[in-house]
Amino acid sequence: MPYDATKLKDYEIAELAEKNMPTPMQWAEKLGLDKDEIIPYGRICKLDFMKIIKRLEGRPDGKYINVTAITPTPLGEGKTTTTMGLTEGLGKRGMNVGAAIRQPSGGPTFNIKGTAAGGGNALAIPMTEFSLGLTGDLNDIVNAHNLCMVALTARMQHERNYDDAELAKRNLRRLDIDPTNVQMGWVIDFCAQALRNIIIGIGGKMDGYMMQSKFGIAVSSELMAILAVATDLKDLRQRIGKIIVAYDKKGRPVTAEDLEVAGAMTAFMRNAINPTLISTAEYQPVLVHAGPFANIAIGQSSIIADRIGLKMFDYHITESGFAADIGFEKFWNVKCRMSGLTPNVSVVTTTIRALKMHGGGPKVVPGRPLPEEYTKENLELLEKGIPNLLHHIGIVRKAGINPVVCINAFHTDTKEEIAMVRRYAEQAGARCALSEHWLKGGEGALELADAVIDACNEKVDFKFLYPLEMPLRQRVETIAREVYGADGVTWTPEAEAKAKMFEENPEYRDFATMMVKTHLSLSADPNLKGVPKGWVLPVRDVLIFAGAKFLCPMTGTISLMPGTSSDPAFRRIDVDVETGAVKGLF
Repeated sequence: MPYDATKLKDYEIAELAEKNMPTPMQWAEKLGLDKDEIIPYGRICKLDFMKIIKRLEGRPDGKYINVTAITPTPLGEGKTTTTMGLTEGLGKRGMNVGAAIRQPSGGPTFNIKGTAAGGGNALAIPMTEFSLGLTGDLNDIVNAHNLCMVALTARMQHERNYDDAELAKRNLRRLDIDPTNVQMGWVIDFCAQALRNIIIGIGGKMDGYMMQSKFGIAVSSELMAILAVATDLKDLRQRIGKIIVAYDKKGRPVTAEDLEVAGAMTAFMRNAINPTLISTAEYQPVLVHAGPFANIAIGQSSIIADRIGLKMFDYHITESGFAADIGFEKFWNVKCRMSGLTPNVSVVTTTIRALKMHGGGPKVVPGRPLPEEYTKENLELLEKGIPNLLHHIGIVRKAGINPVVCINAFHTDTKEEIAMVRRYAEQAGARCALSEHWLKGGEGALELADAVIDACNEKVDFKFLYPLEMPLRQRVETIAREVYGADGVTWTPEAEAKAKMFEENPEYRDFATMMVKTHLSLSADPNLKGVPKGWVLPVRDVLIFAGAKFLCPMTGTISLMPGTSSDPAFRRIDVDVETGAVKGLF
């Protein structure tokens, strides 16, 4: 170690690193876990979080480190790579360190973005298991979610076919579900644009209830959002029961509990409550738990994983989806509020190429070669894009945290370009470190590790952006102005009516505000790069996730079912039929 990342593919590095990967029982010994706290699954294992939390409840929490980023290009800027690299770097410094990351979705893995395992020598292993379902949490969510839809559509069929007396014989009461007001759809863990809008129930009286329906990607399921914020199995069961599946013809909610399916859904989810333990390519522990959509949900690994990590490790690193305007904002004002945990530092990941894009560089298209502006020195373009970095530094500082800027190094970056980013970051009051973890693993992340250790010794004046007592529309206005840099907010009549209704009902006053916005711009328009000025945030709808306790103001056009591109990753993924090894993952 490290392996030659310039010549080897990620899956090839993973194969080499996995030869010496600790077994579940070796992990138990290495981490000081009792045998009954480990639940083996082949080469990997889950952790029984209730047993671990109970045993370690008196132990002080370790340092809590968040990893976020600037507004990315469509290629992503390496948050998971940075998370793995920082974990390896702290490991090289002899620290007791671990990390928590999200479970990747099959949609991006087989489409454009690829797996979320990091890359090069800053990689999560075993890569194949991690990328292809791990211990089955996503399957549990898909099954539990679709079982709820089976319960709904079957109930609608029976209520159509039978009168009240016949329903009573079957111990059923009429729910009188409005087929034009069904909130839930089906889920599948792929990017399947052909399933965004469908008609179900075609046939006779015994073939279901004919109506319009839809599919979303599995990670957009409310069950995934619930898994990310649940505190234990009891809390999970209660939240599942409160999921609003549809409304009746008088506008009253019909829940999973009303359909008498919440218990069976929880049965599918009972094992998913425990995080999975994998590792970095240098054998530091990594917890994988939950994988909620970062656009419409919290976009973080679970509260449970962070609670365990903070008890088990002296330094616990957790990653936020997308940039600081989305991922860190939700970590700051939602996850930390729900968990009661206080971060010590946030790492803002940046790349030279992303800053050049924000400076007016050519469009970056996944699957196509980068224009030369991104591979050759261009200080003018870079300097024009640096305000995006400074804006994200400002977002983190509003939480009372002084961030560490990580320059995620590419071999095309020049000394002058790196010096310029460092100078501006330090002038903004942030620590700044160049990290070559992709190329060199932990050895390349020592400067970053040292900056993070130093930052963790600094006192944090952590404070939320808004109090829970603040009404929904005022919260959205505050986030739009203070985080995104908008001049204000506009509401469609439908969205404003919903917002007023939620504000007037005391049942929703402690629901989290879960903003839904593009990750490709600080604004609601993905085409506006840098730090857009003179714009307002358009809110077109407000969704409710009653089980997760989220109110989701929808801005711009966000699809819960991404599409598969013309050149998806699955074209290059195959199996070595002699060994069974999967190749082509990236």
